[in-house]
Amino acid sequence: MKKLLILLVVAFALAGCQSNKNKIPVYAWESGPRDKTDKEILKDFKDLKKKGVDGLMYNGGQDPAVYERVGALAEDAGLEFHAWIPTMVQSKEGLLDTSLYAVNGLGQSAWTHPAYVPYYKFLCPEREEVYDFLEGMYAKVADLPQVDGIHLDYIRFPDVILARGLWDKYGLVMDREYPEFDYCYCDSCVKHFKDQSGIDILEVEDPSRVEEWKQFRYDQITSIVNRLADMVHAKDKVITAAVFPGPNSVAKMIVRQEWDKWNIDAFYPMNYNDFYLEDTEWIGEVCKEGVEAIEDRVPLYSGLFICPDPAAKAAEPDPENHGLVPSEIQDAIVESIDNGAAGICLFTPSRMTKEGWKEFKKAIYRPKE
Repeated sequence: MKKLLILLVVAFALAGCQSNKNKIPVYAWESGPRDKTDKEILKDFKDLKKKGVDGLMYNGGQDPAVYERVGALAEDAGLEFHAWIPTMVQSKEGLLDTSLYAVNGLGQSAWTHPAYVPYYKFLCPEREEVYDFLEGMYAKVADLPQVDGIHLDYIRFPDVILARGLWDKYGLVMDREYPEFDYCYCDSCVKHFKDQSGIDILEVEDPSRVEEWKQFRYDQITSIVNRLADMVHAKDKVITAAVFPGPNSVAKMIVRQEWDKWNIDAFYPMNYNDFYLEDTEWIGEVCKEGVEAIEDRVPLYSGLFICPDPAAKAAEPDPENHGLVPSEIQDAIVESIDNGAAGICLFTPSRMTKEGWKEFKKAIYRPKE
């Protein structure tokens, strides 16, 4: 009985402390449902809600029935539910005509010669058939009452320059733009750019020096995003996107994302500091850059990459198994919020350790102003 009273006193004390604070908004990228039952999914969702997660960016493929089912469970758990579906990367055989895929500076199709990894089969943003496919895919999901919004991902070109922390993994030195990683040089893009600028980009010795060519690619992606935004908004749903940090310091330079020009409802920059060989202070710097670029007109949620096995991080050769260890989580969250982020987004909750959740909880409550 005495032990119970002590626990109750502690609980009330903690509640009193938190009543003087506001919890920051927390989102998470999550995938599924695989073979989980409704009961198992709901249990997981309720656990995330209890830990402080407010909403999910949920990747369940392209079948609307999956989002209808899982979205209802998210609603039961009190979570926002956004359908997280890749945009320009479409690697399923027979889904689209292969002539619609982007072409690199060597004349190779992303369908037959994907950069870096087999799934990097990027579509050409110039082709109207590509937009029509994307609009139809997202519209079916946005129509569902169980879905709060559409979350775009891979809404870009392939990385013309990889983040510095990934060079060793792929055995590359990316000190400049190389043609095998530079897209898109299909006939349609080349012709449209020449009609618009008078420049035949195929005749240019170093296309990376042609600012009009860079802007042409930025505008191609921006056009697709803003057209999709109009469609989603017409259905009274929100549209958001996972983007590279910046936009100016990273996103524009390596994946042609000029995302400060996008008419969407929130940005989720993937501020994965280990990929850039940076510390948590850098997370604050790119948050500040992003908030200033969008002029604080919509929220920016700082995407944080979590280390799944902190004890093994130092010996882990693959940077995609690195990420924030528990001792860095508080700093990463504080840097994000102090530099203008409205909240954070975790990649992913399944990578969080017990100690990580403890540190997370300490950081998500902020003093009331």
